[in-house]
Amino acid sequence: MSVALSTLAMAEDPGMMAKTANGEVILVAPNGMTLYTYDKDMGGQSACVGSCATNWPPLLAEAGSMPSGPWTVVQRDDGTMQWAYDSKPLYTWSKDMKSGDMKGEGMANGSWHVAKPQ
Repeated sequence: MSVALSTLAMAEDPGMMAKTANGEVILVAPNGMTLYTYDKDMGGQSACVGSCATNWPPLLAEAGSMPSGPWTVVQRDDGTMQWAYDSKPLYTWSKDMKSGDMKGEGMANGSWHVAKPQ
């Protein structure tokens, strides 16, 4: 599925909110790519490592990144830092080719979801 996105807000946060063509508000990375959450992530920790992280690249945080509102930073098993929203680590999907693609929704038996603000 591909949708047209319009930006709703952009601050100094690691991502932004965008509105899909059908009016749904979702979270997107600074490059406009759709962000996803993973059901197997528990307690603010990423369970997506190895080949999972190749297919679902984590939204990495730079050293010194600070939490801001619902945006938080979690440490991955390899020591890198990853952005999270409401304590849910965030990822992009390698098969999304352009801004507005949401091809990862429901993948892996429904374990992956387009990230939405609460």
